[in-house]
Amino acid sequence: MLYLQLFVVGIQTGALYALAAAGFALIFGATRTFHIAHGATYVLAGYSFLAGLAMGWHWLLAVLLALLVATLFGILIEKYVYKPIQRHRGGFFTVFVASFGVLIAVQSIIELTFGRGFQSISSPLTRSQELLPGLFVAPVFWVVSLLAILCFLAFGFILGRTRPGIALRALSDNPELLRSFGLSANRLSLLAFGLGSALVAPAAVLGIATTGLQASSGTHIMLISSAATIVGGIGSVRGAIVAGLLLGVAESLVVALVNTQWSEAAAFIVLFAFLLVKPSGLFGVRVAR
Repeated sequence: MLYLQLFVVGIQTGALYALAAAGFALIFGATRTFHIAHGATYVLAGYSFLAGLAMGWHWLLAVLLALLVATLFGILIEKYVYKPIQRHRGGFFTVFVASFGVLIAVQSIIELTFGRGFQSISSPLTRSQELLPGLFVAPVFWVVSLLAILCFLAFGFILGRTRPGIALRALSDNPELLRSFGLSANRLSLLAFGLGSALVAPAAVLGIATTGLQASSGTHIMLISSAATIVGGIGSVRGAIVAGLLLGVAESLVVALVNTQWSEAAAFIVLFAFLLVKPSGLFGVRVAR
């Protein structure tokens, strides 16, 4: 029963990782920008939700605030940080360093404003109930699972059935061809950052209710998102979702095999295993050298 209990916890954590990783994979796949500041979007969304609650807002309004802040932050970073660097012929590494700087700056500002301590909320959703003898499940597990499924269905519909979504998928393959069809690569990049950043908001809000939140949580989410993108296959949003779930379950199950100190390392053990055995990832395309 211990393994089943840890598996349930792993699915819950993995669903949150999958939401964050899908956003990161969409941005990287469409724009080839290694958006380290994705972690900053996560903490900004979480603390915006907490600020909304502190002001006495209804929780639904606080969630909308978190969603708005995350989306706007992603769009503004693309428009006013990455694009100017690329316009002045800044390369991949320059953008990478700038993104890392944004993450550090945002985390420092949050630490100065809210402190370094863990923030969490108490809710009836987080109180576990015995589902089977020895198996305890909190209602938040079902909320996380259902919300993740709904987000992924909506996300899949946008990417697969709408004109902007199909154009986003084509952006990474041939931006010049898109321009010949009258589509703006710059606008599509902003759309990718907006959609990808919006996916982080539910992960951040539900993360507060499950594991808690602190300013440095952005770094952990960023590392998990990048690991899930590689394990799932570069450019595959579906792969990032599956890999996010896999890493969450691995992180939970390793507690039974070793101890809690290895839980964060489990994701990277999985990553190293994939790099050695299947470097193209779960749904990646093997590239001939």
